[in-house]
Amino acid sequence: MSHKFKVGQIVTMRADAKRNVPGGMYEISKQLPGEGYEPEYRIKSINELHERVARENDLTTPQSSSWPSGPGGRFPPF
Repeated sequence: MSHKFKVGQIVTMRADAKRNVPGGMYEISKQLPGEGYEPEYRIKSINELHERVARENDLTTPQSSSWPSGPGGRFPPF
């Protein structure tokens, strides 16, 4: 199973009201094996104190104009 996203990469996640997940931009903090055939990731939002686990199909690459500013387009250190 191959991961589409790399650690440190900025991704967007769509909101999911059923699971109380806010949409927005997140940073990949760890690749996880996932269940079945779909990779999972540990992700961190700049707007939250905790990390989340997300399936690969819930994440997309943001348009470059919406990336946060800073070194390498990454979030500031947590």
